[in-house]
Amino acid sequence: MEKFSKVKELLASIEADAEKFYNAGNNAAGTRVRKAMQDLKVLAQEIRTEVTDKKNAAK
Repeated sequence: MEKFSKVKELLASIEADAEKFYNAGNNAAGTRVRKAMQDLKVLAQEIRTEVTDKKNAAK
């Protein structure tokens, strides 16, 4: 659950940058969004691995 909470925090933290990029055309904000999305991808993969491991251990 800890990693899932990190995903939610990460999404909340980049909301302002996403708005700046899409609505104001701020390219630096776009760079920060891209980095955060990469971090999100890594976290999501870690969660997927944990879920699979836990599911398989229960069998």
